[in-house]
Amino acid sequence: MSETERRRFQRIAFDAATELAQGGQRWAVELHDLSLKGLLVEQPADWSGDPAQPFFATITLDASTRLQMEVELTRTRDGLLGFVCRHIDLDSISHLRRLVELNLGDESLLERELAALGEEEG
Repeated sequence: MSETERRRFQRIAFDAATELAQGGQRWAVELHDLSLKGLLVEQPADWSGDPAQPFFATITLDASTRLQMEVELTRTRDGLLGFVCRHIDLDSISHLRRLVELNLGDESLLERELAALGEEEG
């Protein structure tokens, strides 16, 4: 089974100011894409994150709207860092859901992804 066939969550190419933090370190990163399950960013030149520890990701959508989530590094390949979401607050998941809904253009796809997310959490 290919990676695409295994993937249950549509990735959305999205450009927004994104920051990763771990302990006292912070990195401004370029967001490659995101999904209901996590995000993919370009690895910054000064990267020194500890993959054994959680990270905190902040994606700024506009002056008053931010997505904030605790993430875990799960993949490093070809200059990209893949993170899976371990915790997201209610406001952030609401904004992320709306963003995914607008970009998918199909509410049934969104509902399928939310159901898959629920299955993984359960």
